[in-house]
Amino acid sequence: MARTTGSDGERTRSAIDTAAKRLIARVGYEAMSMRQLADEVGVQSAAFYRYYPNKQELLFSVMRNHMDCVLSAWDAENGKGQTALKRLSTFIRFHIRFHVERRDDVHIANMELRSLNPENRAIIVELRARYENSLRDILDDGVDAREFAIDDIALTTRAIIAMITGVTAWFKPGDRLSVDQVAEKYVSMGLRLVGAKNIATTKAGGQNVSVGPKIRTL
Repeated sequence: MARTTGSDGERTRSAIDTAAKRLIARVGYEAMSMRQLADEVGVQSAAFYRYYPNKQELLFSVMRNHMDCVLSAWDAENGKGQTALKRLSTFIRFHIRFHVERRDDVHIANMELRSLNPENRAIIVELRARYENSLRDILDDGVDAREFAIDDIALTTRAIIAMITGVTAWFKPGDRLSVDQVAEKYVSMGLRLVGAKNIATTKAGGQNVSVGPKIRTL
């Protein structure tokens, strides 16, 4: 049967991708069956193979699309030409806001990298490295400009990524703090982590926040 084309085909593929993310996040890639996925979407199992030759390619597509979206969104947000301190603040805010809205993608990215075959895994690892290296470049620039005091840039990069990605595991809408308030507090923690001292950064919304030995509560 010919591959579905046009708007109906795109809607079906989008529905497959959305359902696959939901199922993989809930039961895991290995446990998810094509029958489950077809039932979730409301199509026959054979329809799946019009879009993906196998389950492995579906997982790879989901993870590749997530990383492409992350990189594209960050490229649009990245304040090139600004100070390293402002760029780091922007990175932390961006990462938290972007990923809190995409919990299933984050869970799959963290838990299912092992399920990719070696070729697909290498591609995703390279894309992740590109994103993490954009943070490392900010830290490098901050050290060069004497804005930051960092002993181990590679380790600090990983520490910041782990810290800000962890928000997706516990944050819930309606909690004591909004996502924007959480992001501002994490900006303060991130600036402490890189040893930013006696430098003023701009809080989202225009209010200046002094960063130094005693960081004001946001």
